[in-house]
Amino acid sequence: MRKRIVQVDLNDRRHCDALLRLLNDYMLDEMGIGEAMPTDLGPKIINGLKNHPAYIGFFVCIDDNFAALANCNLNFSTWKAKPLINIHDFIVCPNYRKLGVGLFLLNEIAVYATEKGYYRINLEVRNDNYKAQNLYRKAGFEECNPPNYFWEKKL
Repeated sequence: MRKRIVQVDLNDRRHCDALLRLLNDYMLDEMGIGEAMPTDLGPKIINGLKNHPAYIGFFVCIDDNFAALANCNLNFSTWKAKPLINIHDFIVCPNYRKLGVGLFLLNEIAVYATEKGYYRINLEVRNDNYKAQNLYRKAGFEECNPPNYFWEKKL
């Protein structure tokens, strides 16, 4: 099994198809919304990401298969005057779980961020997603100190 990291290229049809397939896997998951992606949403996602200047994404490829995806947004820490990465979606295809793929992806994102001079990597995780929390701890993530809440205002 040959694992490699690949930066998402939204001008590559194969990458777009893989991104949508992995997002659909995420949506179907019990930690997602438990239902498939609506058919009209895929093109909107790709178009939105193409037009979002702070988007960066990473795949893990195993041989020629897209096994995992991290959709990220670049941000800036004013307190440290350095950029940071926020992992918004983190998905490992069900066929590739428990093979170290998620840890590999998190470690490779950390390598990328270190090489680019980023201050930190943020992510969000459901409070009942213990499997993901265990993975993130293995990769060196920890709860913010003091703990933070993730709040939203739907518009």
